[in-house]
Amino acid sequence: MTKKVVLLDYGSGNIRSGERALQRVGADVTVTADFDAACNADGLLVPGVGAFAACMTGLTAVRGDVVVDRRLTGGRPVLGICVGMQILFARGIEHGVETDGCEQWPGTVERLQPEDAQPVPHMGWNTVDVPAGTTLFEGIEKERFYFVHSYGVRRWELTDTRASVTPRVTWTTYGGDKFVAAVENGPLTATQFHPEKSGDAGATLLENWVRSL
Repeated sequence: MTKKVVLLDYGSGNIRSGERALQRVGADVTVTADFDAACNADGLLVPGVGAFAACMTGLTAVRGDVVVDRRLTGGRPVLGICVGMQILFARGIEHGVETDGCEQWPGTVERLQPEDAQPVPHMGWNTVDVPAGTTLFEGIEKERFYFVHSYGVRRWELTDTRASVTPRVTWTTYGGDKFVAAVENGPLTATQFHPEKSGDAGATLLENWVRSL
């Protein structure tokens, strides 16, 4: 049966490229901010580009934070991409300003601190350090993925999972600075990189997620 996926349209994100990427792997995609549609779809994809604070403003304006929480309470899958991943954490700090996130995970999104005068933003292809037992990266553990960002989660702070499933955290580095590249935590999944811009490897990752719905 074809899986129905809502791509949440809250004014931030690569909406059309995300839509095409999901269609490519066989999902029935609806781009909408409709609350009921987002709550009831088989899967919800939360995109995001730009500033953390602006994304949170847009998300809350369409009650997207409530949608995410309601879906996860019911065990219904959510995938966040780029800033759509970052806003799932407790807070973001940009230019000295702290903004509350969705608080699905503890932790802080902060500016990358690469060594050797590497430029920020980080733009380019990285391999990632994938944990054992991954579903998201099945068959693509050694592939590269496309990143474009200035901020990231540099410390994983969740210690009490309150669930039977231990989160699987994928890491990568830029200029020696280690940060979270992806998380698989029961129904909540997220990537810092852009699978929709990551060629065949990104398509396989999205296919793996859609298949799990």
